[in-house]
Amino acid sequence: MGTPTNRRDQAPVAGRGPSVEPFGTRPAVGSRGSGTHVTATMPGPWPGTDPVEAAKVSLGLFTPPQLPSLPQLPSRGIGSDAVGRTASLLVELPVDVQPYGWRLVDRPGNDHRRAVSALSTDINVLADVAGASELALPELKVQAVGPLSLAAAVHLHYGERALRDYGARRDIAQSLSAGLAVHAEKVAAAVPGAGLTLQIDEPAVAAALAGTIATASGYRTLRAISASELRQTWTTFVSAARDAGFAQVALNLAPALDEGGPEAAPAWTRRAESDAWRKALELALESGVDAVAVPLDRLDTGHWEQLAGAVESGFGVWAGTVPARPGQVPPSYSVLVERIMRPWRGLGLAESSLGLLRVTPESGLAGVSPAEARAVVDRTLEVARALTELRHA
Repeated sequence: MGTPTNRRDQAPVAGRGPSVEPFGTRPAVGSRGSGTHVTATMPGPWPGTDPVEAAKVSLGLFTPPQLPSLPQLPSRGIGSDAVGRTASLLVELPVDVQPYGWRLVDRPGNDHRRAVSALSTDINVLADVAGASELALPELKVQAVGPLSLAAAVHLHYGERALRDYGARRDIAQSLSAGLAVHAEKVAAAVPGAGLTLQIDEPAVAAALAGTIATASGYRTLRAISASELRQTWTTFVSAARDAGFAQVALNLAPALDEGGPEAAPAWTRRAESDAWRKALELALESGVDAVAVPLDRLDTGHWEQLAGAVESGFGVWAGTVPARPGQVPPSYSVLVERIMRPWRGLGLAESSLGLLRVTPESGLAGVSPAEARAVVDRTLEVARALTELRHA
């Protein structure tokens, strides 16, 4: 990929933050550096409770060069939610469900076994659907809650969040790394020959860095996690994922959906988490991943500057572009293409580098109806095709 020479010679973009230098020379790896198509994928969560239908949608719509995924069906209940599904991967750290959420326990119980069974079913169904369709998948994505957000969501035996305890944070990260290695083996056996991509979801990272996550009592907040610890945790975790057999690793920084909306939080909390999210994006780009996944509605010109430097250095960007709102039709593909191309061109990024872009919905699709989810996916694919045409124009 040629590096643009004109970006820093242009007039500054209004409201743009300080210039960010490229992140060094980083050779293209696998599909990230192919540069021939703008591709698409979906975050993972899908509406409904039928794993066969979900697998058919994923494999049937996200055909090469698009990236299909192992679907998640949180509507099935306990054990199929993102936290329970990921916690079921932990090695020698069983979990169960309490009124306040998932908790680490001494021995596996029904909740743990239910989560393990649901994930096993999804893998087997995916293999059956691929086999019945005689599909030879070149790539497949799986997703898991990242070590920091998992520690924020899982509780210790006395009810406090594991995030509070450094030893618990360390143990969860190590246990999850070991569990992902086993998971990768099972998925690889189900879809032989497919290169595996891992999507690491860290929805709680901004709150953890800002120190705004409430304790179990709700009267105080947990101490902020240091940037140095997060950098080390992510770097080690990404390295372990590669050792486990994942050819590509992406860090998803989309925040958790808040039923009250962003305005429900106090102003000081919003400011602190906004600053922390910017820092998290910086750390993500330093952690050895191939791509970062970000929702476009969260980006300001400063964020785009960070991403521009990353793109110039060969990083992939997964752009959360298409809104998924119950009862709402997604905007036209031309409007969504403009959401990407206006800052892209404004920063002087070459259209030839659009091959480093992957288009996704803004969030998981479990909160909309199957018909609405299909409309969001269709629009996501339309945007990717339109950007590919610009890439080759």
